[in-house]
Parts: sequence; structure tokens; C-alpha cells
Amino acid sequence: MKLRYLAVGVAAAGVAVALIMGLPTNWKMAPVPEALVAVSDWQPAPLQSPAMRTQPLMPFELTVVRSDTVAWAPEPPSRPVLDVALPETKPPMEMWSGSLSSGETLDALLSKAGLSAPDRAEVALALAAEYDLRKLKPGYGIEVETSLSGSLRRVVLSVDAGVQIEAVFADEIAIRKIVPEPDLVLRAADTTVGTSIFATLASADIPAQFAVDLAEMLGGTVDFRRDLKGGERLQLMWREDTLGDQVIRQPRLSFAALAIDETLYEIVWPDDKSGNATIFVDGELLRVFAQPVKGARLSSVYGNRRHPVFGDVRMHTGVDFAAPQGTPVYATAPGRISFIGRRGGYGRVVEIAHGSDTMTRYAHLSSTPEGLSIGDRVAAGDMIGRVGATGTATGPNLHYEVRVDGRPTDPMSEERLAEVASAEGTNSDIVSRLEDSRAQFSGLLDTDVATATSERL
Repeated sequence: MKLRYLAVGVAAAGVAVALIMGLPTNWKMAPVPEALVAVSDWQPAPLQSPAMRTQPLMPFELTVVRSDTVAWAPEPPSRPVLDVALPETKPPMEMWSGSLSSGETLDALLSKAGLSAPDRAEVALALAAEYDLRKLKPGYGIEVETSLSGSLRRVVLSVDAGVQIEAVFADEIAIRKIVPEPDLVLRAADTTVGTSIFATLASADIPAQFAVDLAEMLGGTVDFRRDLKGGERLQLMWREDTLGDQVIRQPRLSFAALAIDETLYEIVWPDDKSGNATIFVDGELLRVFAQPVKGARLSSVYGNRRHPVFGDVRMHTGVDFAAPQGTPVYATAPGRISFIGRRGGYGRVVEIAHGSDTMTRYAHLSSTPEGLSIGDRVAAGDMIGRVGATGTATGPNLHYEVRVDGRPTDPMSEERLAEVASAEGTNSDIVSRLEDSRAQFSGLLDTDVATATSERL
């Protein structure tokens, strides 16, 4: 059945193909309307070029650039320059400061700063290179600088007179001594003596040590216990070394005048810090005195006294100056060294001959200058030894003695030394010094009075 349907389909398809192939090819088509033909023949008109308005070209001149003409060109922008320097960066540090207490050691103070034992030992060795650590006193300050990790960087020790010892610890240890430059201040006072010179100075706010200087200078001429009755006029001018408001050294007398009854005693100290003083009575030269120890305390005078060691009363053949061990000792007048050595209770001694009949003796010395020998000539103010406690002595001091023809005399009143010492300068120079000191004192006192008056107003 299926085969029959298939055969019928194939036959129908053949008939259809034969009919198509056999159709005539000259069939006539229906005519196209004229309107459509006209439309199909239409073409747009060609485009016309627009009318252009023309203008004649303007003539121009050719510009020739001269060789000396520089063509301008914009400058490239410059890099800005900063005037402010960049701050130097430093590693962060820690600072510690403290001061020595009574009985405290440097090692204990550095321990408070947190330094290890090796660092403390290194600091002590470094500071000792510039300062004798045995001279440390309570109140001396110390600053310690360390890094945040605890490594030691810098230590500063502050001692007397504003002096500092600085140690910097880096690849190498650097140590230096910093001595400040003080300001010199001149002061003057005009006062009246009361019960004693010492009490008078203390009540007038004048350094009381000047009483010792006056006693040393005038002790052989004025009896302060008998001659001073009160009411005497005392004028003083002195120098002070200051740092800010602090006096950093012992004040030094420059001029003093003491009127007792109808007699005027005047003393002039030189500006060269030699300590040599010139003494005048009523404007006339009395003597020139060169202090054997500068700034020392007169601890014992000439005459009978109870011996400090043996306890009996005996003649004291000189004067004693109490001073720290090692303080320099100076010749009081020009002469020649006649003896260096030891003499029993005098200990180590230097003796100087002044002419044929006068000799000065400096006893209890701890040492004498290397190279100083018998026969050497010395001038007033030359160092001939250092204070000590050799021989029979209760402590460091200088025993100063003057002998004339072998007999002891009062060093404070010996005129022969005055003649020898004053021979170093002319009378005109000495008198000029006195006049200059008087004028300076008067001018300074007038200034002080004017200042004090304006402050009160």
C-alpha cells in the first residue's frame, strides 16, 4: 500500500516538471503606464558651484633679522630656592640632672642617673682628666645625657666659679674645660666704723673678709683695739667677678681709706691681681707690701702667744696665713734665694736675702718650684713655693717671718722691706696710682648715690 502511494507521488512530480519546461518563452507582458515611465526617466539637475567673492592679495614686505637682534624665547621655569635651612635631626635623648649632697660620692650620684657600673667608671676617668675629683664639694651639679636605649652620650660637671667639665662619649671620648668669661663690676662704699671693722662691714653688706685685708696691711701701724674708738670714716672700693647676679670669685679690694683722729691711712691695690699693696699716710708713701698668700686669712700675729701644739706661752716670731694646701706663696720683696731646705719645726723653708741685713722666711711649705735654687734672683710677687703643713703645724698655713741682722721683727711694720719694694717703682708712678684711685672712687660713689636716690624716688 505504501509502495502505491509512493509511485503516485513520483508520477505527479514528473508531470509538473514537464509542464514547466514546456511553457512558451515569448509571452507578451501588459503595457506600462506612461506616468510610471516618465517618473522612471527623471534625474536631478546637476549642482551649480557657488559664486565666490574674490579680493586681490595684499603685498607684504620680507623682514630681515639682523645678526645683532636676539630673538625672544620664554625662559624655562626655575626651581624655587628655600632660604630656610632644614632643621638638623638628632636622635632623641634623655636628660638627667642632680647635685652632690653632703657625704655623697660621684659614683653614687651617677648611679641615681641610671648609669651602669662600667659607664660610671668611664665617666669618672674622663672627668678626672680635667678636674681633681678629690676637690668635689656638696652642691656641685652634674648633667647626664643618654640615648633612649640607655647608651651614654654626654656628662657635664659644674664646679666653682661657673666652670664646667664636659665629656662627650662617641667613637672617641672628648673632654674639655669650659671657663666662662665673667663681668667685672666695681663697687664702692662710704661708711662709719662702729664697734669693730668686722661688724661694720657685715652690717653694711660689705664683704667681711676685707677686715682681714685691712688688718694685714695696717696691723703694724694701727692698733685696731686701742686706736679705733668708733665713728671713724671708712671708704672702700672693690672688684667683683659676676655671672649674671652671682659673684663667682672672692671680691678683691682696690682702694681703702681709714681716717683715725687727724691721720688718713690709704691703701691702693694694683689691677694686675698681684696683691702688692701700696700704703700711704696723709698722702705720703709709707711702704709697699706684697702679700705672701693672696686671699688668705691672717690666723696668728707677731708676738707672745700660747703655742698651738706645745701649749705653753712663747714668742711667735712671724705671722701665719691660713690657706688651703697647695695655695701659691709669693715673695714679698725683691731679693736673692739664700736657703732652700728643711729647718726643724719650720719644715720645708725658702729664705730670701734683701740686701745685707734683712731676710724673709717662708715656712711649712709643701713644695717649691722646680729649678728654683740658691742664688736665684726673685722679684716681689714671684712664686717661691706652695702652702703646706710640714714641720710643727696644726694644719696647712704659711709662717711668714722677717729677720733684721738675725733678729725677728714684726713683718707688718718692717720699714726696710718697704724701702726695698718701693725701689721697684718711681715715686711719681706711686703717687699717680693714689690720685687715680681717689678719682675713681669718688666718681663711682657719686654714681651709686645717684642710682640709689632715683630708686628711692
